[in-house]
Amino acid sequence: MFRVFQGQTADDVWQEAASAFRHGDGIIQSSRVGETREILHSAMSIADPTQRWVISRFPPINPAFAIAEVVWLITGRNDSAFLNYFNQQLPKYAGRGSTYHGAYGYRLRHHLGIDQLERAYQALKGKPYSRQAVLQIWDGKVDLPDTSGEEASPDVPCNIMSILKVRRGKLEWMQILRSNDLYRGLPYNLVQFTSLQEVIAGWLEVEIGEYNQVSNSLHVYSQDLENISDSLPNEAAVNTDSLAFAKKDSEDSFKELSQQIESIINPNTSADELMSKAIRLNLPQPFRNMFCLLCAEGARRRQRFDMANKIMADCTNSAYKQLYDRWLMRFLKPASSVHP
Repeated sequence: MFRVFQGQTADDVWQEAASAFRHGDGIIQSSRVGETREILHSAMSIADPTQRWVISRFPPINPAFAIAEVVWLITGRNDSAFLNYFNQQLPKYAGRGSTYHGAYGYRLRHHLGIDQLERAYQALKGKPYSRQAVLQIWDGKVDLPDTSGEEASPDVPCNIMSILKVRRGKLEWMQILRSNDLYRGLPYNLVQFTSLQEVIAGWLEVEIGEYNQVSNSLHVYSQDLENISDSLPNEAAVNTDSLAFAKKDSEDSFKELSQQIESIINPNTSADELMSKAIRLNLPQPFRNMFCLLCAEGARRRQRFDMANKIMADCTNSAYKQLYDRWLMRFLKPASSVHP
């Protein structure tokens, strides 16, 4: 039987699912990294995927890491250094190496020998009524456990498939997950795949429809249940940026953004230089706002909180400002072991 969680925004849906765990729903289930409470066969539906940010999670999520993941995915990268800069805990869970085994963007744009995003775009452009636009992330040849049950990698994809349909002039999205951590993973997964949905809707020149998701194992690690209890509803600022651009403009902008992020992770770039780059970046405002937040995080990691605030003053997206203000609060208190 499906357990259904639905709402207008990502935060609404996340809070509904979190509430189920607060009330003790699910069963105790062991895993390779600790005990979890698990709800099998959950379904989620977000009416407005442009409002993709989970603002209520406590401690707050790392918005720079979430944005970096979106850029990493859409540009088809799999290099670990790009993401590790924004989330230095990541290697503990995804493995230590120069690349990540299960990188979603690389899987979609390179792994199968074709660019699946390009092919799906062309297919839906040619036949908008098609029921055959499927993006495959899981690859049984490299992802299935061995005969003893040993995992193929620390970074086996949790998101395994996306199914795209254009109906009534809108791009409807179905995401399939084999495993889904409500606290550590879901807030970031929602940003990744609703962003991809909006990007492809822009390529197709259609509106963005609903985002739907099936999580076969929705779970929370036992040590995170207290944080779920502390994650009370917060009023979220509205995300005013659209990522729906014509295909060439979109691809060019993400490519430039990806290249510019290299300067943030370069230790030889000063906080003052990041400020200058954020102001000078010649891209549409939604991409400039993403870069502002990433540069602000780069300045904070260089211990320039003053510069981080100056950079964010140039950001016009109130949702990003709220997210980053909440993120900064984590560093005004004693160090926490909670994962970003």
